[in-house]
Formats: sequence, structure tokens, C-alpha cells
Amino acid sequence: MKRKAPIEAWIPKFLTSDPPRAKSLVVTIFGDSIAPHGESIWLQSLIDLLRPFGVNERLVRSSVFRLVEEEWLVAERHGRQSRYSFTASGRKRFERAHDRIYFASERRWNGEWMLVIVPPAKFPAKVRAALQRELAWEGFRRIAPGTFARPAGDRWAVEEIAERAGAAGKIALCSARDFEPAGRGSLRQMIERYWDLRGISGAYGKFIRRFGALLGMMPREGVIAPEQAFVIRTLLIHSFRRVLLHDPRLPAELLPDDWLGRKAYELCRSLYHLTYLDSEQHMRRVLGPAAVARPAPYFQDRFGGLPVPPEVVNSIQIRA
Repeated sequence: MKRKAPIEAWIPKFLTSDPPRAKSLVVTIFGDSIAPHGESIWLQSLIDLLRPFGVNERLVRSSVFRLVEEEWLVAERHGRQSRYSFTASGRKRFERAHDRIYFASERRWNGEWMLVIVPPAKFPAKVRAALQRELAWEGFRRIAPGTFARPAGDRWAVEEIAERAGAAGKIALCSARDFEPAGRGSLRQMIERYWDLRGISGAYGKFIRRFGALLGMMPREGVIAPEQAFVIRTLLIHSFRRVLLHDPRLPAELLPDDWLGRKAYELCRSLYHLTYLDSEQHMRRVLGPAAVARPAPYFQDRFGGLPVPPEVVNSIQIRA
């Protein structure tokens, strides 16, 4: 019996040891592959894209149905067929996640903190839970009842969260600075208590071990099978996104010098570059050449710039 190539063996092993949840995988594929290629997809094409991950048609349909209920996706009926795309709010969430995933985002810090005050009496439990979940995604932590904080907060992101949760104009935003940045009771000292950097570093370490081993299996010349490339690229972004969900993206001044998030980003960048062109061939086969030939301009900017597909180069040369 013919022995499987290392990459062929790696994929089923990964899917068995850490099977991705179908609904979350649909979001990953929409953000990574569908949004840049026309922003919508036929349901049957989505079913075809998810088949190599061991996700059956029934599970795809139920996952898409739940994402419509949660206002991530919207359906457009064409006779007996449906085409799905991000809702307006889903697109905003995608745009925020896009920069976090594909661009190194450490910022210099001027020492300013942002505080978000959510008066408990003003909101039902469901709204408070939604606010806390979304603020946590933005790197805020609850430091007191109804009070959330983070260094170098983004005012516009917080206002968008409040609007989506139905709390626009009902929360307070303010800034704060330490009187003694290195003294007792300083805001800086709360980092270790409220931001689990050790746990996040551990998650990055697991990502590096799993995908670092895969990097050693990748051919330096030649190509890999398009479907394999698509599966690897999707699992790569899916796994990286899961770690980023818990990473508050603190300023560089508050992170350890050997912060594993930097190494994880570089590993993700390297593997994405190695799988990108072959995975686009699989997309072209499933979605059709017209949907994939010209991705959105921002797509080529991912991870410091992606190589331009040969067919696009050729089309430019022909027009010239």
C-alpha cells in the first residue's frame, strides 16, 4: 500500500485531534475566502468547500441557518436556490477581524487607558452579556462592576459595539492615566491580574508547534494539491483566529520581549504565502473562474503583500 505524503497525513490527523466547529468554520471561510471574491456564495458551493473538512450537507445547512439568525449572514433567494453573503453588521465584524488577522498590529503607547462604564441598571442581562463579550474581543477587561478598561482603546470600535448591542448613547467612555505608572495600585500592575498573558502565550505556543511542524513538510519548489492547499490555508486562519479571539493586543510596552504572538504571526504569514496560489485554484474550480480571477484589492495586501496570480499578470500584459 502506498504511504501517504506527510502533508496528506497531517490534514486528517489535525481534523481528528481538533475538529473545528462547523459554524465557526463557515465564518472563517466567508472571511478568508468568500468576502474577497464577490462577497457571496451559492449554498451548494459552500457545501462543496466544506466537504474536505468532514462537514456534511446537513451540518452546513444548520450552521448557515444559525448564522442567519445571529445576523452574520443574509440569504438571497433565486428560485429554489439561495445565495449567502455577510449582513451589514457581519461585514463590519469581518472588517475589524481582518486587520487583526492579516496585519501585524502592535502599536506604540502614550500611557493612556480607556474606560467603558456600563450602568447595570440600564440594560437587561442579554444586552450586558453581549457588551461584555464584544468588549472582551476588543481587549477590554472588567475591573469593577460595570467598568471595563484597556490600554490604548479604540473609541470607534466601542461605539460600534454599543450600537450593535442596542446600547448606543447609554454607556460612558473616558480616559485615564497613572499618577505613578510603576507604583503600587497602578493600572499597569493590573495587566497580570486581568489579562491572562500566560494563557494566551500558551495558546500561541500550541499554534506554533502544530503549524511549525507543517511548515517543515511544505515543498519549497513545486506545488501541492489545490484542495489540500485550501484546507491547510483555512485551518491555518481558523486556528490563528481562535487564538486572536483571546489576545487583547496590548501595546508593545506591556508585552514580554519574547512575546510568542509575534512568532505566531510570522509563521502564519509564511504558510499563507506557501498555500495561497494553490488554494486559489481550488476556489476557482468550486466557484468558477469569474468569481476568483479578480479578488478585492485589499486581498493582495494581506500579510505584507501576496504574490499576484499568474492569470492576473497575464491579463494585465494582454491589455497593455
